[in-house]
Amino acid sequence: MALLPLFPLELVLLPGTPLPLHIFEPRYKEMIGECIAAEAPFGVVRAFDEGIAEVGCTAEIITVTKEYHDGRMDLICEGRKRFEVIEVNRDRSFLQAEVLIVPDDPEAAVREERVKAVQLHLKILSLAGAVQDLSAADQNQLSFYLAGSLPLDLDFKQKLLAMRSEAQRIQAVGTYLETILPQLKRAARARQTAGGNGHVH
Repeated sequence: MALLPLFPLELVLLPGTPLPLHIFEPRYKEMIGECIAAEAPFGVVRAFDEGIAEVGCTAEIITVTKEYHDGRMDLICEGRKRFEVIEVNRDRSFLQAEVLIVPDDPEAAVREERVKAVQLHLKILSLAGAVQDLSAADQNQLSFYLAGSLPLDLDFKQKLLAMRSEAQRIQAVGTYLETILPQLKRAARARQTAGGNGHVH
């Protein structure tokens, strides 16, 4: 079984979401160099103090935006497929693992649940003064797109990554966004108030 090189990070990469990376450690310069040469993906797994998450996401290198004279580089990657870590291999300077690609169950999301999640996402983005363009989003991975474009709790993102059906994920995203929306509204109001009354005359 071919080993997948792993990049443990304090983040959760979701399929279809972009990930900018700055590569500076020698072992990762070596790893990324090999991936670029072979046009091969690497795996992003969430790093914990005591190890790594059991479910990660493969990352495809889309473009190298900058190369530095000392070998450091800036990349744009994108999440592709979910995998389960079967066995970690420590033979190289960077981690590798035997992995199992996790397919999705064919259960599609209920339309009402999808609409609810999209509307909540839109409300949250508008609080931040941002807009959303869902035209490019894959409908079977809409949940990942919605969650991936917001700075959500990592535990929630990790749970989402492990869920096997879009129906389940869209429902989870809708419920989660519904829970955090009131706090975000309060924070936005507080910012407006502070911004409006903070002048010294």
